[in-house]
Amino acid sequence: MSVLVGDGTPALADGVEEPGVDDLDSVITNIRNWLVGLLVALATLLLTIGGLRYLLAGGDPGEVSKAKDTLKFSALGYGVAILAPLLVQILRGFVGLDS
Repeated sequence: MSVLVGDGTPALADGVEEPGVDDLDSVITNIRNWLVGLLVALATLLLTIGGLRYLLAGGDPGEVSKAKDTLKFSALGYGVAILAPLLVQILRGFVGLDS
């Protein structure tokens, strides 16, 4: 059940701002922030898994190699997370939002 005011709008909607963003620059900034956060979280997960695999390898050369590969992938993830703002800046240049 909703209560309507004199002009037919819901009473609870008075003074509420519309959700969302108004410009492309805000959208690109939000995408960058989500991308960096996601990459750092995944890289941290890979770092943890790689470290545990290395500790639990027990000297087995195959398992040690897999653990080292996982650690390399986590380092690659951190590297991409560091470069993500630069990639977004290049994207801004392509769409004409140089700031």
